[in-house]
Amino acid sequence: MNANVESLELKDRLSLIENMIAEGRRTTESWGWTFVLWGVAYYVAILWTSLGHFAWAWPITMVGAVVAMTLILRIKEKKLGAKPPETTMGRAIASTWIGMGISMMVLFPSLGISGRINEYIVVSVVAAMLGAVNASSSMILRWKMQFACAVVWWATSIFACFGKSNQVTIAFLVAIFFCQIVFGIYGMISVGRRVRQAAFHA
Repeated sequence: MNANVESLELKDRLSLIENMIAEGRRTTESWGWTFVLWGVAYYVAILWTSLGHFAWAWPITMVGAVVAMTLILRIKEKKLGAKPPETTMGRAIASTWIGMGISMMVLFPSLGISGRINEYIVVSVVAAMLGAVNASSSMILRWKMQFACAVVWWATSIFACFGKSNQVTIAFLVAIFFCQIVFGIYGMISVGRRVRQAAFHA
């Protein structure tokens, strides 16, 4: 009897964990627009840098992206009438991304102001940070697609240490396209599909 009860409890716990992981993945997909936003912000910073404003391009663009993201979140909250409910999994994922964002916001303005910055450092550090945060998120969510993004970022980080200037820029642009723009659009499409299915079944 005890064995049956323990077996049922174990199944319930496993089911709860699986549901939490699935909910975390759905939450991450609903943030797909932020991947696209930051991908566009990186492209703007790179374009601005190519025009000869290297020291200030990244800090100003990153601050602009934070402001844009905050405004969009406020607009979304007003449409919903309240903040979406928080989950433990959602907080865990958000914490890793916020930690990475704060690290970037502290590091790059300091490097820019000090003048000790160049494109190889920017690409290698940004790509390594994005690799780490995508890997953490993918491991929590058991999401192979996001881990593939982490691998692309890590490869880009390594390449930035050895490649030539034009090659590094191209590698970074390609990584941004696939790991930010395409991955973000994939998340947005997944959310749209779920909304349509829910409306259809309702």
